Amino acid sequence: METGRAGPRSPARPVRSRGPNARSGRTPCSIARSGGTCVAGSPRDRVSSRPFNGRESVTDRAAYDVPWLTRRAHRWYAKHTFHADDLSDNLFEQKRAQGVSISVALPAVDEGATVGRICRSIADALMPDLVDELVVLDGGSTDDTAAIAREAGATVVDARALLPDIPAVKGKGESLWRSLSILGGDLICWIDADIENFEPHFVSNLVAPLLADPAMMFVKAFYRRPIAYGGVVLPKGGGRVTELLARPLLNALFPELGGFIQPLSGEYAGRRDVLMQLPFFTGYSVEAGLLIDLLDVVGLDAIAQVDLGSRVHRNRPLDELAPMAYAIARAILRRAEEWGRLHAAQDHAQPRRGRAAAACRIDRRRRRRAFVT
Repeated sequence: METGRAGPRSPARPVRSRGPNARSGRTPCSIARSGGTCVAGSPRDRVSSRPFNGRESVTDRAAYDVPWLTRRAHRWYAKHTFHADDLSDNLFEQKRAQGVSISVALPAVDEGATVGRICRSIADALMPDLVDELVVLDGGSTDDTAAIAREAGATVVDARALLPDIPAVKGKGESLWRSLSILGGDLICWIDADIENFEPHFVSNLVAPLLADPAMMFVKAFYRRPIAYGGVVLPKGGGRVTELLARPLLNALFPELGGFIQPLSGEYAGRRDVLMQLPFFTGYSVEAGLLIDLLDVVGLDAIAQVDLGSRVHRNRPLDELAPMAYAIARAILRRAEEWGRLHAAQDHAQPRRGRAAAACRIDRRRRRRAFVT
């Protein structure tokens, strides 16, 4: 069973800021061990943030134009979804003017095949003008991930050795939570280390909305998800757990989050002071948990999503996705229970049927009377 990192009480509950968008009734957590399910956290070459051409390159509109979306989710999507042509070309100037620092961290376990190219791309294109710190969080690799990352310009740390007074558990979320103890940036960007087609805009596009708007607290990636099947790469069809489990379940229980195209994407950036307030589920469910808890801490209007184009990575066989789906479902259901939302979810796609049903009954009665006479 997946464990996690929580505040001083068990079970863990979402924490809260004192901002106007937060829900009431919650108190902030500090770093502490708990028996709960989730831990709270205490360019050499100029690269444009517009790596591809406008809205033609974004994820298919059908990815968000689904029948269950509420009006609020549609409004959020229209205002808080950023595409290539929405982003500033002056990221370096904005960063210098604001005096902020940016850390990029990659959680990795046995990603020697891809981690070097990712680190080298960031180091060559974005450091030091945009990215101040590049760290690989090694979660116990048995291959040459650490050596390759160091050679490519990254600092490598053993994520399990961070915060040594707190016993470590396995999981990506555990590494992310522990990384907050060493990352020094005002803005923190986490990137998965298994991306095969990584480009510098994966980082620059994620931090662009944070640099452009001080009210923006967290930015999540979305993209097209190709999938390899029978030796052929299909342009879409990836993200199976996302489409079959995460999005429908989130939309049923947390319809405010219905506009997120890739709620489980492993690439996101946020402000350090906000991330330090959040609980972190330790394993596969960290992304879903963060979205729900951000809704509680900062409110929906402080969260955005940004288009990264297309993301290619190693696709898992279907039978390996069951543990991931189980952990994600448990996390979403746990939060729904804590929020008092475990009830029959309203089907937002269905129109009101009262008058239509009544009309059908009246019509049936008329036909019966006509038959009798």
